[in-house]
Amino acid sequence: MQWLNNLVDQIIAQVPEGEILIESGASPSGTYHFGHLREIITADAVMLELKRRGRQARHIQFVDDLDALRKIPINIPTDFEQYLGMPLCDIPAPDGSERTFADYFADDFIAVANDLGIDMAVERSHLKYRAGFFVPAIEKVLDNVPAARKTLETVAGRQLDEHWSPIQIMEAGRLKNRRFISIDPTSQQITYQTPEGEEKVTGYAQGEVKLDWRLDWPARWWMLNVHVEPFGRDHATKGGSYDTGVGIMEDIFKTPAPIPVPYDFINRAGDTKKMSASKGTGIEAKQVTQVLPAELVRYFVLVYPPSKRLYFDQGVGVMRLFDEFAALLAKADKTPQEEQLLEICRAPLGDQLVISQIPFSHLVASYQSALRDPAKTIEIIKRTEHAEQVEADIDVIMQELQFIDKWLDTWAPEEAKFALREDISDLELSDAQQSLLKTLADKVRTAPDDADGNWFHQAIYELKDETGLSPKEMFTTLYTVLINQESGPRAGWFLSILPRDWLIERLQLKA
Repeated sequence: MQWLNNLVDQIIAQVPEGEILIESGASPSGTYHFGHLREIITADAVMLELKRRGRQARHIQFVDDLDALRKIPINIPTDFEQYLGMPLCDIPAPDGSERTFADYFADDFIAVANDLGIDMAVERSHLKYRAGFFVPAIEKVLDNVPAARKTLETVAGRQLDEHWSPIQIMEAGRLKNRRFISIDPTSQQITYQTPEGEEKVTGYAQGEVKLDWRLDWPARWWMLNVHVEPFGRDHATKGGSYDTGVGIMEDIFKTPAPIPVPYDFINRAGDTKKMSASKGTGIEAKQVTQVLPAELVRYFVLVYPPSKRLYFDQGVGVMRLFDEFAALLAKADKTPQEEQLLEICRAPLGDQLVISQIPFSHLVASYQSALRDPAKTIEIIKRTEHAEQVEADIDVIMQELQFIDKWLDTWAPEEAKFALREDISDLELSDAQQSLLKTLADKVRTAPDDADGNWFHQAIYELKDETGLSPKEMFTTLYTVLINQESGPRAGWFLSILPRDWLIERLQLKA
């Protein structure tokens, strides 16, 4: 984890004493997806490594629920258009509950963070603004509007629209861009102008005024004393929102900006565009932790530096990911960085660890061969070369099978799914195919009780010359008879885990 060590070295050098605050944040304007998890997992890793080195550190998640609703997410009824322009915290929840629109989405995300073992305090924008927390920042910005405008234009390299305003005003329950005229700190009021040219007065200590988002972000850094912030690479472009935030911090708040940790997106495998909550193209964060063990989610995000784009394959990629993690667990001579990675992935989860050292493909095949019965699955695996490991990891394996069950029902590709064929009355087999099966049945009848996958594999291949079938034809015949598919798990190993009496009867083509 060289990327993490280098980053934490930099943080400690810049903040040599005191508590270090790491901030993450998002707008609860739609369903949180896998991409959002990269931010909080990265922030959590930074916090954990700082603590490993003896520093005090905290992680806060800032929920931007005072943001206005700009568009209707794909999974929300179109009649929510009536709430466009209203703060997310003031819109009713889509499920008709007493929660708000913001809570409807944020609550699930916070629960997912808890499932991932992420220790983060949650701050809500509307509570901060309506409690007067941002008053000093509002006053500082509005006392320096020309300077703020110049900074934004200089850093971004573009002229701001003549209608640009440093603030948004709450009018009739909606946030509106209004021209700022003047501020009176004594009464904590501002004067602004409506589109019709009328001047009006409103307070700014109870959430009636919100800073423009390019000013709101650095205002938050200043008020909360944020030291480190991960954010998507779209904010890290030259002249983008992080750069303008740095300029505002220097020119208006006279304070250094947080150390940036820009991260690339998580895309679905094969997709060129990032996941989008509003368009419904993302893998829901809630589903991720229902299908994948928390330690595996953390590993997927942390094994590569934040700058690397990640591609998530819900099917075969999940199988590889399980086996890759299991191999790392089993590795005898782990490097210090591998030990560090495992600790950061697993330590926050306590007794929630659910990945065994049994190959994932073996678990999947054994579980389906046992008709998804966990206890029978354990018995099947005990008949393999993993018998000793089963005894050591039985509790972990039983939990892992729960995730495998969900994976089979949601993400697993068709080629990974099977069930033992119940009816063979409609089978049409050539004489050569029937001869293969019956001769193999005779071999299996005389097999030693401890015959493993290699024994069965060799038994199949010894029949190649007798039947005149090609290897492909032989294996296709077996899979068709056993699971009604043309392919499946490794044949020798698969036959070795099947109940011996059932297998002999099936090979004899007994219905």
